[in-house]
Amino acid sequence: MKKGIILFAIAVAPLTLLAQKAKAPAKKAVQTAAPAVTAAHWDVDKAHTSLKFTVQHLVISEVEGVFKMFDGSVESKGADFNNASVNFTVDVASVNTGDEKRDGHLKSDDFFNAEKYPKMVFNSTSFKKIKGNMYVLEGNLTIRDVTKKVKWAVIFNGTVKDPWGNVKAGFKATTKINRKEYGLKWNVMTEAGGAVVGDEVAITVNAEFTQKK
Repeated sequence: MKKGIILFAIAVAPLTLLAQKAKAPAKKAVQTAAPAVTAAHWDVDKAHTSLKFTVQHLVISEVEGVFKMFDGSVESKGADFNNASVNFTVDVASVNTGDEKRDGHLKSDDFFNAEKYPKMVFNSTSFKKIKGNMYVLEGNLTIRDVTKKVKWAVIFNGTVKDPWGNVKAGFKATTKINRKEYGLKWNVMTEAGGAVVGDEVAITVNAEFTQKK
């Protein structure tokens, strides 16, 4: 009799365990939210940034120049820099076209008047992603005592961590302005009737920024 009871218990035990498992509530999958991208401050890396300009000379050629002293920053709201805020200042007296006499003329009141207006300033009003790594940057550019809206075409070259653990971001921005609209009005005409200096100035900024730790 006892032997029969034991055999019966052995046979029923697996069924009991199965029933208990069926009654046990299923564990819910735990979803981990992706970490939110926080805002960041970026300072321009002056050693790896260039501000270049090109203007037509005598109709037949172009003169190139750079500004060697400047400062700038970006306030990003996310990893893709969409809606970021951009600010830049340039020391006008740092203009360099490879000719001291010409540089002196550019610093005079015929052009920048570097003594009275030592800084060029750009403050963004909009930075929008168009597609891929292409953006449009809009803002106010002040030269001398004139402020006008300027639109830049921007290529975002991405971010990378350098060998010293600093996070870097790279951009290339281009635009064109009419220098006379900013009070840089000096000019003379050639015998053929062409201007010595063109009105349109092409500007290219290759900028590298370092994320503040």
